Formats: sequence, C-alpha cells, structure tokens
Amino acid sequence: MADQKQLVTFQLGEELYGINIMDVKEIVRVQGIRAIPNAPVYVEGIFNLRSEIIPIINLHKRFHLKKILNSEEDELLSGFIILDIDGMKLGVIIDRVSRVVTIEKEDVQPPPQMLTGIGAEYIQGVVRQEKGYLIILDIRDLFNPKELQKISELRR
Repeated sequence: MADQKQLVTFQLGEELYGINIMDVKEIVRVQGIRAIPNAPVYVEGIFNLRSEIIPIINLHKRFHLKKILNSEEDELLSGFIILDIDGMKLGVIIDRVSRVVTIEKEDVQPPPQMLTGIGAEYIQGVVRQEKGYLIILDIRDLFNPKELQKISELRR
C-alpha cells in the first residue's frame, strides 16, 4: 500500500486534477454561499455545513482558469470538495467530480514546467493517462501561511 496513493479526482476547466483522499473530508453539492466583503478575490464566500462555517475558494479565480460550460449532467456532478488542511476546513469549487483512483507512486512524474494555469509549485506530480494527464495537487502548497491565516479569519 505504501507504493500506492488514492486520489479524489475532479475536473477544473479543461484539466483533470487529483487530491490525496486523506485530505478530503467530503464532497457536497453547490449550495448557498454568502459573500464576504474585503475577502481576497479568490474567496467566493462562506458556506454553512451542519453549523460549521467553511470558507469557499474559487480555484478558477485563484489560478485564472477558464470555467467550462457544464451540461445538465455535469451540473449534478459539480460542487465543493471540503478539505482539511492541518485542521482547518475549507471548500474548493470544482466543475465536476470524477472518481477515486489508485495510482502507483512510480507512475507519478515531476510536473512539466509549463502546465496550463496552475504553476508547478502547487503540483506534486502528473500521471499520464489515456486522455492526457492527471495533475496531482499539493493542497498544502496551494496557499501560503499568510493566505491561510486570512482565510481562517473569514470564519469569524
């Protein structure tokens, strides 16, 4: 098992991304997000999940990605992935949840220097697939400590 990783995969724009399943708390359907004044531009707002206030991050805005037009079926698969980053819960908006996959660590290659949209510093690696690549995100590197502090303060 040490040579394998389980990833929750999802579509964001044109690309397929994966996040370590151990960092994912749950996946929820898009619901009412309350906007917050003076929040960073990529913070969509806050969301009440069973009496817990969760900041919602828009990775499209964070990384200047184009949002794809979803079909009705895709709309049913869009939502938020609730992450736990060192005890802090936050949600990221996804275009479409895909599935949980198991990958072999030896199949993970270092990220190419120029991947569309998201910089290599946020990427743990890529796995070649039949249709392109699966990009593995390192959620701990998506936000620097100052940003996480700012996001954390939005919950108050």
